[in-house]
Amino acid sequence: MKPPKLEYLFFDGRHYDQRYRFTRDIPFWVSQVKKYGDPVLELACGTGRVSIPLAKEGFQVTGIDISDSMLSEAEKKSTQSGINIQWIKGDIREFDLKKKFPLIIFPANTICHLYDLEELEACLYGVNRHLSPGGRFVIDVFNPRLDILLRNPKERYPHSEYPDPDTKAIIKVTENNVYDSSSQVNFIKLYYKLPGQAEESIEELNMRIYFPQELDVLLRYNGFKIEAKLGDYDEKPFTSESPKQLIICRTINE
Repeated sequence: MKPPKLEYLFFDGRHYDQRYRFTRDIPFWVSQVKKYGDPVLELACGTGRVSIPLAKEGFQVTGIDISDSMLSEAEKKSTQSGINIQWIKGDIREFDLKKKFPLIIFPANTICHLYDLEELEACLYGVNRHLSPGGRFVIDVFNPRLDILLRNPKERYPHSEYPDPDTKAIIKVTENNVYDSSSQVNFIKLYYKLPGQAEESIEELNMRIYFPQELDVLLRYNGFKIEAKLGDYDEKPFTSESPKQLIICRTINE
């Protein structure tokens, strides 16, 4: 299993926070913790975009991530907010925290960075080991859209636009993609130019695509029972038109 290329802009905590100011999912995660209890473990917590709001609600939170840059920003923000979160550097494909949690969450499509069966099963094995009896595992991943996967690979599409954390100059990021149906990996290239940079940079941001029935079966055969599958943060049932797959599951053998 190869680690992600953490030198990339996508994994730079300072740039990540400027680029992704998404908060629409926070009430959903708060409701899940209220329902299933804490302490809660967030897999691939990044800069604490989800963990910090949960801790501000008074919940006990642990966040694990492999990126030093992401964790540095997370720790800085939580310290500034005066809240206590346990930040752990670790690989979600191989972790042992010697602690169990009534709730483990996997937000923001991060499961798509588990590129093959070996990586996914390694992660799910870890989740199984860390769930308390009766605990819940909640996954948030998009419902794949063929119109996006099968876009013209020669064309560029808008990805994001945000102020540089140092100069405040606007950084524009575009993307194109090639979807490999045999591996179900969407090979995405990001194009951007940082302030003072003479030439455009190109980075890869590849994502494994998990189709609805496939993901249900993978969870089942890795020891999980799906209790509910929702289609968006308003908690309406999942349908073919749903933008999200929000899966609430528990271990089969408790």
